[in-house]
Amino acid sequence: MSETSARTTEGRGKLYSSILDTIGDTPVVQVKKSVPPNVRLYVKTEFFNPAGSVKDRLAISIIEEAERSGDLKPGQTVVEATSGNTGIGLAMVCAAKGYPFVATMPTSVSVERRKLMRFFGAKVILTPKADKAMGCYIKAVELADANGWFLARQFETDANAKIHENTTAREILADFAGDRLDYWVTGYGTGGTFSGVAKVLRRERPETKIILSEPINAQLLQSGEAQERNAIGAPASSHPAFQPHLIQGWTPDFIPAVLQKSVDAKRFDELAPVDGQEGINASKLLAQKEGIFTGISGGCTFAVALKIAESAAPGTVILCMLPDTGERYLSSALFEGVGEAMNEEEVALSASTPGFQLIDE
Repeated sequence: MSETSARTTEGRGKLYSSILDTIGDTPVVQVKKSVPPNVRLYVKTEFFNPAGSVKDRLAISIIEEAERSGDLKPGQTVVEATSGNTGIGLAMVCAAKGYPFVATMPTSVSVERRKLMRFFGAKVILTPKADKAMGCYIKAVELADANGWFLARQFETDANAKIHENTTAREILADFAGDRLDYWVTGYGTGGTFSGVAKVLRRERPETKIILSEPINAQLLQSGEAQERNAIGAPASSHPAFQPHLIQGWTPDFIPAVLQKSVDAKRFDELAPVDGQEGINASKLLAQKEGIFTGISGGCTFAVALKIAESAAPGTVILCMLPDTGERYLSSALFEGVGEAMNEEEVALSASTPGFQLIDE
């Protein structure tokens, strides 16, 4: 390889005083394989955030907004209900800032998530999977009330959508300045990414169609059934349309208040149901054909984006969100069939040369 063509880097030209300063500014990457040649499909790779997911943005926003308002006192314990990514983000932020952190989480989500939080120094309180997200939500409220802890309230706080208005949306506008952006595709957990970005796109890029996806067997929004709420807007019960699904981090068994505000404001153009297995297949496609490693939720948004691309007009530009890394799904259905030992083909390849044969280790 010639000296002029060799890949080089020049550094960022800046030094960071904290890992928290590296949150955001995630790359937008074009995906080419399996995409019609006359369509451009891009993914926003949120796994480049320091703790590996889009929820790092939410975590820093909740903590710093609470510090500014005085709701969070120095050394006070932070507690939150989580399916994993928000908890991991909060565990990282709290570790960096010196706050104890306690997560409540149902046993239905992957064990990697609880291990990651504990590695950051957090405590993880597990709740029965039969009680779904509502169970861990109520447990977090109980613990906060009983101990005087700060409850992060990711499902209700204005700090959730605000950080996506101020960072994620601005990044998208900058990356597509002077270019088309015909579709933006996302799912929802709390609804923060959707709410913050959609608010800005409606104002700054009104031509962009906003596609909001939810599990095909848990179509809470499509059902049209209202969410039962208490006086502060928090969920009072599980939503009747909820069924267990494969897409960890998406669509809890209630419609969060953060999401509801943007739904009421009609900030999406289309609801797109997706099957969890489709997401798993799409995640594998991204890994094996593009070298892009994302989880089931990222696979699901990509699967929806691929369907749009298949029937889109020539020149269409699509952006979809990849919320996290596939590494926190090792014990989930995403890695079903991916073995630890060599398969027959690998054994045959090993036997094709004489050295270093593995014998009954």
